[in-house]
Amino acid sequence: MSSVPVFRPGLVVALALPWLAGCAGNIALNDHDCMTRVMYFESNRSSAEGMLAVGTTVMNRLDSPKYPKDICSVVAQPHQFAPGVLDKPMNPREAALPARVADRVLAGQRHPGVGDAMFFHTAGLTFPYKNMHYVLVAGGNAFYEKRSSPDRGTSDVAVASFATPEPRIASARPTQDPVAQTDLPEVLTEDASEPAGAIARSGDEEVPNPD
Repeated sequence: MSSVPVFRPGLVVALALPWLAGCAGNIALNDHDCMTRVMYFESNRSSAEGMLAVGTTVMNRLDSPKYPKDICSVVAQPHQFAPGVLDKPMNPREAALPARVADRVLAGQRHPGVGDAMFFHTAGLTFPYKNMHYVLVAGGNAFYEKRSSPDRGTSDVAVASFATPEPRIASARPTQDPVAQTDLPEVLTEDASEPAGAIARSGDEEVPNPD
């Protein structure tokens, strides 16, 4: 007598978990996966604006001849983004927002404050180099361009002026998807996650080049 196959919903969930819990091994990542992961691990996880800013820097690199020509290769470059960015576990609930922001970035949306910047580090850190022109602080990160002649003085002064802690709104609940709002206000809570990366990252190296 032949047996009747039994549908097991838990098996379906188990098959989907590698994308959330770590994508090492033979599982191929696509552009959306890699974009979601870099925003998840590099920005305050309650900050849609910060995630959009991180995504914009990734796309700026994609447009530069100095970097690889696909998103996953850009994100996977050594010493560029958070360690384990492409294989560490993600919390499924916290991964939902960066997944939505990734949709927007891949559809062409960019953070206007980032401009052409391709670098960022944890907000509040300072460096002695004078080629770091800061343009934005969002999601716990300070975003900057490398310029040979900065027009805002030394990097220490620039960081100090941009390193004001971001406001936290207690028990804030958005009435609509924050990614869909044109100004992308940050919706933060008192227990909002800290930026995943604690070390200074310029995107070029772990500390900026002085040239």
